[in-house]
Amino acid sequence: MPTLDTNVLVRLLVGDDLRQAAHAEALARESAEAGEALFVPLTVTLELEWVLRSRYRFSKDAVLAALVNLLETREIEFQDEGSVERALFFYRSKSADFAECLHLGCAVTHERLPLVTFDAQAARLDGAQLLGGS
Repeated sequence: MPTLDTNVLVRLLVGDDLRQAAHAEALARESAEAGEALFVPLTVTLELEWVLRSRYRFSKDAVLAALVNLLETREIEFQDEGSVERALFFYRSKSADFAECLHLGCAVTHERLPLVTFDAQAARLDGAQLLGGS
């Protein structure tokens, strides 16, 4: 099962480099035909959100839609998929950034609550706790 780097996922989603997008699409087709899933590490998921938001100026809703579509793609397997799903739920409904939501998603999935933080905004997430008071 091949592992995808962020730039391959970006080409699949944005298609801004036609040659690279064609290679990425061919890989996706070949994997689907072989019945193999393409693997997406948590680190790539985190970087993908950042790249879509900062480099490509995707809105929060567009980032959410892109990540949900990838999660629903049978030929793509996310590392710790339950954590990614939880992170998207938190991200959709709260004002914390995606990274904090992914950290909390992992903490919930692996039953390692609370997520302790010095970030007051992240501490507003259910399951997070501000360390050291206000």
